[in-house]
Amino acid sequence: MTDMKKKPKTSWGKVAKWYDELLEKSPDTYQAKVILPNLLRLLEPRAGQALLDIACGQGFFTRALAARGASATGADISSELIALAKRASPASIPFHIAPADKLAFAKNKSFDTALIVLALQNIENLDGVIAEAARALKPGGRFLIVLNHPAFRIPGRSSWNWDEAAQAQYRRVDAYLSESRAKIEMHPGDDPGVHTISFHRPFQVYMKALAKHGFVIARLEEWNSHRRSQPGPRAKEEDRTRKEFPLFLCLEARLLP
Repeated sequence: MTDMKKKPKTSWGKVAKWYDELLEKSPDTYQAKVILPNLLRLLEPRAGQALLDIACGQGFFTRALAARGASATGADISSELIALAKRASPASIPFHIAPADKLAFAKNKSFDTALIVLALQNIENLDGVIAEAARALKPGGRFLIVLNHPAFRIPGRSSWNWDEAAQAQYRRVDAYLSESRAKIEMHPGDDPGVHTISFHRPFQVYMKALAKHGFVIARLEEWNSHRRSQPGPRAKEEDRTRKEFPLFLCLEARLLP
């Protein structure tokens, strides 16, 4: 853990190549197997829908939504990731280099839907991001937020543990209500010096920020892992608990007219 008062560098530009290869070359990512199918179900992308992908990274979700007819626009603070997004995407998809809390390219009330996937927990200025989404959305517009689940996945303060006597796996949570910041190693062992920053916030912090900027919660879903353990003495118990403790939290907020 580090001092919350210091300003961290939260752009994923330094891990752009690794992140791009993870999403584009791995067939079994959470993004492809869990998050994307759920986003398509909730968003129902279609022609005429103006959609803003905030902190879009290398455009994985932006492309998928545009391929189903939506008029999708992507933005990210990382010039490296935006370069990768443009390289892999049709020229018809606009991408912008812009921080999530200062979307200067976006006109007021110009988008039907906005989303931010697995990025809000990596951005310090939560209030600014939500304010920008509210500004860019039309009245009644939707804002979808996908997070690492803040109740069960707290960097440095939660973990899987095994109870030998009960032959049971359980999730240990050492802190929840306290906000915190942690360095996350992106690929331990290969290059342990490369890390990003993650911010933990309890659920109520997100709720208060959304309400402040005129949003109401229309939907809340919790998504678990699609993966299964390799055969072994703990496999059945690991698979059971994997279904009990969700990986991701999805919030759908609506902007009040």
